[in-house]
Amino acid sequence: MSLPVDLDHLADAVGLRTAQPFLVTLGAEGPKVVCTTVAVADGRLTATAGRGTRANVAANPAVTLLWPDETDLHALLVDGSAEADGEAVVITPVSAILHVRR
Repeated sequence: MSLPVDLDHLADAVGLRTAQPFLVTLGAEGPKVVCTTVAVADGRLTATAGRGTRANVAANPAVTLLWPDETDLHALLVDGSAEADGEAVVITPVSAILHVRR
């Protein structure tokens, strides 16, 4: 079961997470999953990203962020559109859910 997260309250949901998030991108060689750090400002998420991740975003801006949480029954998933910005990617969220972990 999934619970939608209102994007106006996404910063609050991100602030409650204790685990480091994973960033999922898709490139010519398939999906790439990396640990990252994320900052929230003005409704956008800025994630640290290496060369491969930034190259994937340039080729396909659709990304997913996943925050597992060892103390909660719900993982936070955020889908969005990203663009490279220096050594980071800036993500404009399009949807977010709290997904029940089983």
